[in-house]
Amino acid sequence: MIRKHFAGFAASAMALAISAQAFAGTVTTDGADIVVKTKGGLEVGTTDKAFSFKLGGRLQADYSSFDGFYTKDGDAADAAYFRRAFLELSGVAYTDWAYQISYDFSHNAGSSDDGYFDEASIAYTGFNPVVIKVGRFDPDFGLEKATSSKWVTAQERNAAYDLVPFANAHENGMGIQVSGVAGDSLYGSAGVFAKDVNDEDGESVKQFNLRGVFAPMHEAGNVLHVGVNYAQRDLTDVTNFDASTKSRLGMRGVSTLGGNDAGANGNRLTLGGTKGAWADDAALGLEAAAAFGAFSAQAEYIKRELDSDSDTVDDVEGDGFYVQLAYTLTGEARDYKLGKFDKIKPSNKQLGAWEVFYRYDDVSMDDDLVGDVATDEVEAKVHNMGVNWYANEAVKIGAYYVKAKVDNATNANDDDDGDGFVVRAQYVF
Repeated sequence: MIRKHFAGFAASAMALAISAQAFAGTVTTDGADIVVKTKGGLEVGTTDKAFSFKLGGRLQADYSSFDGFYTKDGDAADAAYFRRAFLELSGVAYTDWAYQISYDFSHNAGSSDDGYFDEASIAYTGFNPVVIKVGRFDPDFGLEKATSSKWVTAQERNAAYDLVPFANAHENGMGIQVSGVAGDSLYGSAGVFAKDVNDEDGESVKQFNLRGVFAPMHEAGNVLHVGVNYAQRDLTDVTNFDASTKSRLGMRGVSTLGGNDAGANGNRLTLGGTKGAWADDAALGLEAAAAFGAFSAQAEYIKRELDSDSDTVDDVEGDGFYVQLAYTLTGEARDYKLGKFDKIKPSNKQLGAWEVFYRYDDVSMDDDLVGDVATDEVEAKVHNMGVNWYANEAVKIGAYYVKAKVDNATNANDDDDGDGFVVRAQYVF
């Protein structure tokens, strides 16, 4: 009897709960209907696509161990840190206006003085296919930089980029960029940026960037891509500018934020440059890529020329390149959008997608520091090899081995080579 009454009470309570949910209220709009998507973050938008917003982000947790040249005393050190911890808000307003805000809680983007923003920009898309973008964002320079950090193949972008950090990093400044496509195969961009370097009068140094891409084959697994990049700035009136150029040689844990690094024992390679009076600073980049099914190959060449504005310091020249080969063991092709590569989407939801790769970096700088006293060219060669598991479209796990060899430079223990190992767990939403 008790069971009977209890069962009746439970059924009544359930019915009441369902009724309460059914009549709790309705969602209304003052315009078009709303569509809510939860795959890959939270996205809400109107059916006419005039308004939308998306909340997403990325989390990259790294553990690395390294020795030799990567530490000052040559002994093994390790690091555990968040490489990136982005919270991202993006969307569209009034059809033709787009916005993007990315904040880095790991503090590896931006600064304490200017905010830890990786990007904060507004774009006008009403002149389709031309886009006008303004705000804080990375200048357009290079194929691997154009590819999102979520989907670059190796754990860090190539060491040749360390020659030209000004060319494709926002450095807490602001900029305006015009970009667009012509047909299905041509992409181009031009931008002007005012960064956080000022001359002696307090006027910001202006930087100019150009990029052009031709991709006659531009579909996933069927790519042929060539491109050219140029960046230039004038440092003539900047007092005692620090032009020192350093590289972590693919091992971020030697010096990073977001957690634990190697501390005072971490060692970075000094390629060249010093504080002083400088004039024109220019960078040239060439890029090429191809993909055939599950196989992809890409390469870039970068050259930098930094002219001295002093009789006691000579000009600085540097160049570098990388070549990367990648193959998806499970057969998936890497996505491609005009001007950049994109994610790998697993076709098997249980197995995921498995990718192996090898990348060779070579970077050098010739720096005759004082008058006619010559210094030897500093050069580094870095081998990167690894495996990536794309468990699904949100989770990526990677393990990478890195080996570096340096010419004409050593650490305090006279080591000129080093080894390192990195494991990364990534979640994207």
